[in-house]
Amino acid sequence: MPGSPSLAADGPAVRRDLALATWGLFVGLALLMLAAGLFGTALGVRSERVGLPTAVSSLISAAYYIGFLVGSRLTLRSLGRVGHIRVYAALASTLAAAMVAVGITGHAGWWVVLRLLTGLCTAGLYVVAESWLNDLATNENRGRLLAVYGVVTILFFGLGQILLAAVEGRLIMSFAIAGILTSLAVAPVALSEDAVAPKVERTSNVSLRDLARTVPTGVYSCLLIGVAHGAMTGMAAIYATRVGMRAGAIGLFVALPSIGSVILQWPISRASDDLDRRVVGFAAAVGTIGAGAALVVLEPGHPATFLCMAALGGLSYPLYSIAAAYTNDWIEPAHLNAAASQLVTLYGLGAVAGPFVAAGAMIALGPDGFFWALVGLHGVIAAYLFYRILAWRSPIAKRPWREVSLPARAFFVPATIISMGVRRRRQRREPPPEQ
Repeated sequence: MPGSPSLAADGPAVRRDLALATWGLFVGLALLMLAAGLFGTALGVRSERVGLPTAVSSLISAAYYIGFLVGSRLTLRSLGRVGHIRVYAALASTLAAAMVAVGITGHAGWWVVLRLLTGLCTAGLYVVAESWLNDLATNENRGRLLAVYGVVTILFFGLGQILLAAVEGRLIMSFAIAGILTSLAVAPVALSEDAVAPKVERTSNVSLRDLARTVPTGVYSCLLIGVAHGAMTGMAAIYATRVGMRAGAIGLFVALPSIGSVILQWPISRASDDLDRRVVGFAAAVGTIGAGAALVVLEPGHPATFLCMAALGGLSYPLYSIAAAYTNDWIEPAHLNAAASQLVTLYGLGAVAGPFVAAGAMIALGPDGFFWALVGLHGVIAAYLFYRILAWRSPIAKRPWREVSLPARAFFVPATIISMGVRRRRQRREPPPEQ
């Protein structure tokens, strides 16, 4: 529970109890993400094969995130009435039905509606998971616990995308498989004796305005990250299909950001537990810009393209975990569920715009506009985080140097450079002391 001693202080017994309390949730999420990765990629490929215009494909992708806005609100209200496990089961079963329905329809209008419904259910499942985990976390381990959550969701989402290669000649079957996996995701959460969800209680609400006033860095960075991730996930399959990749290669291409995130999520989040999370986020955003710029230069299908895609996702996807952890560091425990809902809402609001931004760049610049959009969007994230570092000064390290983790030490050099720039800027602005 928030406010309890850290895992490190309590030792292996507490770590074991935490693992028992979360394994059912993580297994269920793994199955859900496996289905979501397969479903989203298959829908993107199918949209291109039937010849939908770029604008219509972006509308289908955006509808998913519009559902986010509705789903996060409805879920928060439902949690206070019927509890986490019942809400989880209801959302997962509805999601499975929507996935199968997409497979048996062939009209773009229905795809927009059903994609919106899948976004509603997925957002609700994220709210359930994040509020559940926040109930178990402390400020000392929240970054690491959310990193495990991020690794599970992103890894299995990527594996689901790769799974498309197994059904390359039978694309319609992929929607049925996604529905089956989603239905199975209910079992581990519903049947685990040790996966005890938080008590059902009325949620203490926090308005978006109050949250933004308390933690502007977390709120606005979540919005910007949503735009960037919406562009990346919403249009990656469209880009890969347009440049002539086969279904198997498309699955690998769109999965590589997830694979890269699995590799880098833990060290980046671990560093954010020891250092100022804003500095770690800034460094990750700058690295993403570099990977995106390299993708603009490289020819499609070049082996280095796949490595750069992995680096791009590996540096970009942890940004949401960093922003969420930073926000939760500054709010009261009673507001954790409400804050989780607000962050998912903001992320979804930004992600609605993401596919349109990428689509506009692709219409104007051709397929490479996809990467130009990602470079520009992460440039905005980096600029905002740098501004917040200048506006609100705090120590870079949260603990003595001898206790700082190895991943945090890797970020310490760029963090020190940023800190020196902040100090020099302040010294120039401050008047000389009175004699």
